[in-house]
Amino acid sequence: MLSGYNKEKLVSYIKNNAFLVDVRTPEEFAEGHVSGSTNIPLDQVENQLEKFKNHSEIVVFCRSGNRSGQAKVILENNGFTNVLNGGTWQNVQEVKTGVQP
Repeated sequence: MLSGYNKEKLVSYIKNNAFLVDVRTPEEFAEGHVSGSTNIPLDQVENQLEKFKNHSEIVVFCRSGNRSGQAKVILENNGFTNVLNGGTWQNVQEVKTGVQP
């Protein structure tokens, strides 16, 4: 289980239409991803901070939760306080599917 993972918070963020960001590579994203998510690879996060602005809540995720943890730190270091590490993309997909009416 991912350190600091909070399923209730993830459910809440998804219910509030959080900005879902997959920080895996484009190749990994193409192999399977959360519907409605945006692919911003970890090495591009710092260069694409504009895309994160104007979102009240942000969920970052990847293959294992490691890269999304790094992305969360990058975003927080750039002033974003509303970032949640959702862990794996499959985890986020499962929660999102359960939340949809």
